[in-house]
Amino acid sequence: MLTKKQVKEIREHLEKAQNPVFFFDNDPDGLCSFLLLQRYIKRGKGVAIKSFPEMTEEYFRRVSEFNSDYIFILDKPVVSSAFFEEARNFNIPIVWIDHHKIDGLKVPDFVNYYNPAMKNPKKNAPVTYLCNQVANKKEDMWIAVLGCVFDRFVPDFYPDFYKMYPDLAIKSKEAFDIYYKSQIGRIVKMMCFGLKDRITNVMKMLKFFEEVKTPYEVLEETGKNREMHTRFKQISRKYDKLFDKAKLLADNNKLLLFQYSGDLSISADLSNELSYTFPKKIIIVIYTTGIKANISARGKNVKELILKSIKDIEGATGGGHENAVGAQVKIEDLERFRENLEKEI
Repeated sequence: MLTKKQVKEIREHLEKAQNPVFFFDNDPDGLCSFLLLQRYIKRGKGVAIKSFPEMTEEYFRRVSEFNSDYIFILDKPVVSSAFFEEARNFNIPIVWIDHHKIDGLKVPDFVNYYNPAMKNPKKNAPVTYLCNQVANKKEDMWIAVLGCVFDRFVPDFYPDFYKMYPDLAIKSKEAFDIYYKSQIGRIVKMMCFGLKDRITNVMKMLKFFEEVKTPYEVLEETGKNREMHTRFKQISRKYDKLFDKAKLLADNNKLLLFQYSGDLSISADLSNELSYTFPKKIIIVIYTTGIKANISARGKNVKELILKSIKDIEGATGGGHENAVGAQVKIEDLERFRENLEKEI
């Protein structure tokens, strides 16, 4: 959690920002973090960060395009030094809010960095939760629940949300029960799949969520959200087929490894639900595209396992939380990654 002093400081930054740009990680935790802050001050543009593992220098051009006077970075663990140098050259303040524990992270002295996990990694609330501390708007509580549940975290205000929307929620202390068994979880999936659409439709979805008042307006298909619903249906059909294929690989082994290719990167979504379905297994989902393989891993202490498996592979990258990580290797190094993984297991 943020301290009262930190909440006050972030609010002061938001009030100073007349035309901010919010860069957020390309998932519902990042998206909901942006929405809470944007709806709090009712100004600013949102940009989803698709680069992995770091936010690259190329994103600074959006600052210039929007003529932004403030930069907020949400739920992104690593930012390139070149991006920071660009901001320093133009004298643009940066507020960086995150919840990833990154060993050896160096933050420039002019960047306002907020990350409770750096001091207490065991109490690791999503950035959505931190941003909700700042915004603290009861009418936006449902948005805060979306981002928290996606990041496998049941916030302390969930009982209040349940009282407001009992038909959309379930009584549970397990975040993924809520995610996969309730209507509010359906909205989380809509966000996940909507962020995978082309840029014009993603921008239209952001605009819709900036103005929508209740979760019922999201669930009901209208002219304002038709593209989002269409995309959700399209991806859901492909997702269900891949998920069913992956489930067939489950056996008595500790490891469930599923590899696929195509035009749709949903490895994180698949690994999350496979982990929920097979909680005692180590889940590895590999998506191959071009010359690279994106790896999404879930399981107890899986971060250590993956980092050990890629440490001797040139150009491989990886990071995330203790039980949920992402990594990337070249296609030609996949077999080596698998061999390393099996040895470690």
